[in-house]
Formats: sequence, structure tokens, C-alpha cells
Amino acid sequence: MADARRAPLKDQTDITGARVLIVEARFYDDIQDALLEGALAELKSAGASHDVITVPGALEIPAAIAIAIDAAETNGKPYDAAIALGCVVRGDTIHFEIVSQESSRGLMDLALSRKFPLGNGILTVNTEAQAWARARASELNKGGDAARAAIAMLRIKRRLAKA
Repeated sequence: MADARRAPLKDQTDITGARVLIVEARFYDDIQDALLEGALAELKSAGASHDVITVPGALEIPAAIAIAIDAAETNGKPYDAAIALGCVVRGDTIHFEIVSQESSRGLMDLALSRKFPLGNGILTVNTEAQAWARARASELNKGGDAARAAIAMLRIKRRLAKA
């Protein structure tokens, strides 16, 4: 059902051997496993390698990506793209809004300021049932979607660099 809404991406610029960073927030372990499964399947299909860094929550993801990008560049092994994976479930306080908005803002700032391909797979949901529907590869597969977004942006960057 969910796949019918996904338009196939026509750009097939080769990204074989690309290094992709996955930063995951392990607040909901089982949901995170499902998100990661979807992302890894997409990276494997594209021929990209990956590293995984785990952080406590979604607010830490943008900073961890920035730190890892700088460290990888310093070590001569730069990342080509990144994927953010996590889950924020609405509670009784405004904490949900803060975490959802600020993690998304941090990722957008990072992608724009560094011109860096990034896929945002941080789920922002009202219930755990909604999270599961979005996380499972057999359903909405948002981990896979985040990987596809990062891959699509990397393909654009590589194609335009050759133009």
C-alpha cells in the first residue's frame, strides 16, 4: 500500500562505495531496529557502506552528525551523506514539540550550511502504534525513505559536480 505512493527516482547516478553515516536515537529500541533495517536495506541496494553512531535521543542527532562529519574529514575518510533515525512520541507536555522541531531544524541547518546530503528519518507521532506503522519495512518504511532521500541528494550532488 505505502509503496504505491512512492514515485520511482529516475536519477541513477552511481554512488557505489559511498560512505554514509547513520545516527540513530535509541530511545525506543524495537522501533529503532525497524527503522535501521529499512535504511540498511536501501544502502545495501545502492552499494553504499555505512557507519552507525547511537545517541540517547533525537535532540542529540544533529550535533552527533556534525561532530562525525568533522572527524571523518580530519581523518581523511569523509562521509558522503548521513541518515538521521529516531522516534519522538507525543506525551502530556510540550517536550514533544521542542524535540520534534529542534531536531528537524538542526538537521535542516546542517544540510543547508554544509551542502550535505541528509535523510531525516526521525518519526514524530502521536502513539507508538503510529510509530510501528511508519517504522516497519513491510508498512511505511520511513527508515528506508530516509535512506532513499539521502541517496537521492547524494546522486544530485555527484551528478551536478560532473556538469
